[in-house]
Amino acid sequence: MNPQLANFILARTPAYILHPETMAAAETFTLNTGAKIPAVGLGTWQSDPGQVASAVEHALKNGYRHIDAAFVYGNENEVGDGIKKALESGVCKREDIFVTSKVWCTYHRKPEECLDEGLKKLQLDYVDLYLMHWPVPMNPNGNHPLMPKLEDGSRDLDTEWSHIKTWKEMEKLVKTGKTKAIGVSNYSVKFLEELLPHCETVPAANQIENHPYLPQQEIVDLCKEKGILVEAYSPLGSTGSPMFQEEGIKEMAKKHDVGPGTVLISYQVNKGNVVLPKSTTPSRIEENLRTIKLDSSEMEELESIHKKKGITRFVYPAFGVSLGFPDKD
Repeated sequence: MNPQLANFILARTPAYILHPETMAAAETFTLNTGAKIPAVGLGTWQSDPGQVASAVEHALKNGYRHIDAAFVYGNENEVGDGIKKALESGVCKREDIFVTSKVWCTYHRKPEECLDEGLKKLQLDYVDLYLMHWPVPMNPNGNHPLMPKLEDGSRDLDTEWSHIKTWKEMEKLVKTGKTKAIGVSNYSVKFLEELLPHCETVPAANQIENHPYLPQQEIVDLCKEKGILVEAYSPLGSTGSPMFQEEGIKEMAKKHDVGPGTVLISYQVNKGNVVLPKSTTPSRIEENLRTIKLDSSEMEELESIHKKKGITRFVYPAFGVSLGFPDKD
C-alpha cells in the first residue's frame, strides 16, 4: 500500500479499533425510551475557550459518539463547530452521535426558547437528550441573563415558578422533534420524589456529580428503581483532585497498567453509569475512552473510599435554596 494512503487511513481510524482490547467506544446503555447512549461521553464544562471545537472534532475522529453540552457553558458554538468538522470529514454521521444539552435556570419558564438558541449554536436540528440543568428557577428578567443577583448578592430566584412546571413544559419538547428524550440533572432524592408523581414522561436520565468521594447511593438507587439512567459528571473530582493520590487507586492503576483517571472512569462504566470526563488534550481524550474491567473486589474497594475519607462534593453552587443534598444543607 502507498505509504501516504496508509497514513491517511491510520489518521482517520478510531483509537478503539487500533486498540481492540479497550472497547468503551462501542459500549452503550439503554435509556427508558429504548434509545442507546454511549457509556463514555466527552464533557465540555469548563473547557478552555478556543479549544473546544478541536477537542470535539478529535474525540469524534477517535471513537467518541457522545458529546455532553449545555447552554450555560457558553461554548455550544464551538461544540457545534467541532461536530460539523467531524461530520464533514466523513468519520461519522449525525445519527451516529448522541448529543446532550441542558436548559438553564433563567429559562425555566421557556425551555423551548433555550433549546432553540442552543440548536442554532450547535448547528443541529435536534439533540438526543435535553436535561433540566438544576431544579432551581431563576428570575428570567433579572440583572444578568444567566446569573441574576439581588442587591445583597444572593441569587435572584423565581419563587413563583417550580421545577415541576418546568418539567411539564419540557414534556412538550419531545413532540416537536427538537429533542429525542428529556431528563434532569443535579436531582437529589428530595427533588426527584417531588417530580415523579407529576410526570407523564419519566426522566430518561439524571446527570449528577459522582465519584468515589461522592457515590450518592441513595439517589442512584432511586434512579435505578424508576428506570432513570445515572450519568456521572466530574468523575475525576475537581482539578488536581486528591483521588489521583489515593493509594488504592494508584495501586489499581499500576496493576492494570493505566492511569488513575482510567480507573475512575471505569468505575462508573462498571457500575452501569454513563460517564462524562472532560479534556481538551488529544492524548487524554483518547485515554479517557479506554475503560477497563474491574472485578468485584476492586469495585468494593473504590466504593469504600468515602467511608474512610468522608463525603466530598466539588460542585455546589450557592443558589440560596436547599437542594436536598445529604452532605450539605
